[in-house]
Amino acid sequence: MSAFAKTNTAARLRAAASRGALSHALILSGAGDRNAAAHYAAAALECTGTDKPCLVCAHCRKVLADIHPDVLTVRDDEHAELSVDVIRGVRTDAFIRPNEGACKVYIFPDCTRLNEKDQNVLLKTVEEGPPYAAFLFCAENASVLLPTIRSRCVEVKLPPAGTVGEDDERTRELLRLITEGRAAARAAFLLKLETAKATREELAALFEGARVILADVLCTLCGAPPAEPRDEQALRAVLGSRLTKAQILGTIELLETYRNHCEYNVGVGPLLGGLAVELEEIL
Repeated sequence: MSAFAKTNTAARLRAAASRGALSHALILSGAGDRNAAAHYAAAALECTGTDKPCLVCAHCRKVLADIHPDVLTVRDDEHAELSVDVIRGVRTDAFIRPNEGACKVYIFPDCTRLNEKDQNVLLKTVEEGPPYAAFLFCAENASVLLPTIRSRCVEVKLPPAGTVGEDDERTRELLRLITEGRAAARAAFLLKLETAKATREELAALFEGARVILADVLCTLCGAPPAEPRDEQALRAVLGSRLTKAQILGTIELLETYRNHCEYNVGVGPLLGGLAVELEEIL
């Protein structure tokens, strides 16, 4: 879990959860650690902290220890595929209010075990279930799920563990341009994001990823280094720069502000343009 929590995929989930926009139905696809991603998302849904998931509150700890009464991994050890009776049990249970958490979360760890009948039984609950019910589908390839299920979900693609995905590369590039202090290069990078049609969700993850690393840097400079920094390579690069504590703090606050702006119906161009201008005032 600690490795997944440092990824930009985790930052995207955290940014969405912190602004109350994390979908109740996710498909966690790709070659990455889908189980870790599912439990991280479940923790975000149950978290009582400010930055969701905080990973330290009672709900987060229970989710990560796999003992939260409202986070259920759907299993059927007696059959190769999940029996329809198990799925009907999920459908019934979803309408029972949570025991102690904010949500009832159902994790399907291997969607190749969900046959067509299972998915059709589950469909209406995913689509029209109670607001406190959430469904996390883990599948290396999302196509194992019916189009009707996929259309009700948000897909989160996980790069292979140990690799640096495009999101992580963007975060490192933004941090490099912040530390090197070249205004023209920063503006060009932000313009490139606009040209590439980056979504507000992607920008929120980018800003959150950079913010967390800068927070690790600030803690280190203040004599309280994090036990598990999000990105040691990026952290060392910022520590070796000439940024002052005041500049780092100002940038952290600015990135948090713009991460929150991503929640609103603001154009990507004005969003990035505003960030470029305000960064220059700090740096």
